[in-house]
Amino acid sequence: MNTRILLVDDEPAILNALTGILEDEGYDIAVAKSGQDALKLLKSDPPDLVLLDIWMPELDGIETLRRALEINPRLLVVMMSGHGSIESAVKAIKMGAYDYIEKPLSLEKVTLLVHHALHELKLEQENQALKEQTTRRVKMVGDSVVMVELRRQIATAGPAPSRVLISGENGTGKELVARAIHLQSPRADRPFIEVNCAAIPETLIESELFGHERGAFTGATSTRRGQFELADGGTLFLDEVGDMSVATQAKVLRVLQEQRFQRLGGTKLIKVDVRVIAASNKTLVDEIRKGAFREDLYFRLAVLPLDVPALRDRREDIPALVRHFIQVNVEEQGLRPRAITQEALDVLSRHDWPGNVRELRNLVERVMIMARGPDIEAADVEPLVRQVVFHVPQVPSAFDYASLREARAAFEREYIGRKLRERAWNVSKTADDLKIERSHLHRKIKLLGIEVRPES
Repeated sequence: MNTRILLVDDEPAILNALTGILEDEGYDIAVAKSGQDALKLLKSDPPDLVLLDIWMPELDGIETLRRALEINPRLLVVMMSGHGSIESAVKAIKMGAYDYIEKPLSLEKVTLLVHHALHELKLEQENQALKEQTTRRVKMVGDSVVMVELRRQIATAGPAPSRVLISGENGTGKELVARAIHLQSPRADRPFIEVNCAAIPETLIESELFGHERGAFTGATSTRRGQFELADGGTLFLDEVGDMSVATQAKVLRVLQEQRFQRLGGTKLIKVDVRVIAASNKTLVDEIRKGAFREDLYFRLAVLPLDVPALRDRREDIPALVRHFIQVNVEEQGLRPRAITQEALDVLSRHDWPGNVRELRNLVERVMIMARGPDIEAADVEPLVRQVVFHVPQVPSAFDYASLREARAAFEREYIGRKLRERAWNVSKTADDLKIERSHLHRKIKLLGIEVRPES
């Protein structure tokens, strides 16, 4: 669809000249010889851009602009002004016009200004589309009691300047909650920076958070800004903060207290204004008892504590979530739209979902690809749900084993099995959680006889 431009002027010669040059540029042109005609066209066939003359009989350009912006406050308008009407042109810009161009018109300048104005309009539309996409992604789907309460807590926490600690199992949507809080805060137009503390090796976490100077350590060939610095003015989301080493916790605590820090290898104090939101799938109070998490950091982070419920605790939300993920996959993955039967929804609602919302989303995408008919039926869903059942033998009491070796193997089997389930059977992420090499985890799975039936 070509870009549509409305020309508004009472001089036929100007309309003819502009029509010719802009049509040569590939634009669709509409013309109006008066302000009244222009307003009618704005309502019946809205243009992308308006070139509007200031001096016209009956309804002048300033009044036409005022009424046009009432019809469409985001309308892109370029004023055309004679030598004696520059003051009026400036007034028009203050009212909301994009720019003005003086008569006699330079056709080259007109085409350049039109190009710039439409390019800016395109960028604004793309930005708006990205904002809408982000809003869809952080939508809190579900009307269960726990979700209504969670949304209320997010609405309360968002505008507040306080730090937030989000608790919940893997896959429940803790990052989603963090982004929703950010978008409801005064910092919404500033950066949202995420750091997964569990995914970064302990030797690199300080450089990741605080940055480093050139030569600070082997391999530091250039100065690098850290995530605290990049998040200045915005929000820093520390995901899986419970996996951070005690030494790093101490440095983070100091930054929270002083809002300033030094890069590794640096001497300059860097001051930042950062709101920190943290999240953990661990119970940090238990980690404090073990000596693995600092109590003073916990209280600094948990000014506003939020708990994200597991999917099994809000089964009534599963149908709404399924339909939401179907629509997301249609829009983002280009998959064919599908309806889903009530019987299929019943099957999904009975499942325990150990991987929570993340697991449900993955399954919805898979069934949309694999379902044979136009609708998603119970027969399409049941085999996939069975595939994600994790088979680990029931572990008896520790005292039922004949030797320490057997008891240790049983514990490892159960523990690794649980971690695999939490990570939706992703071996790489599970290895990161366990802080072992991926190849080592593969050997453990084989040695312990853990049967895994992955989703894909």
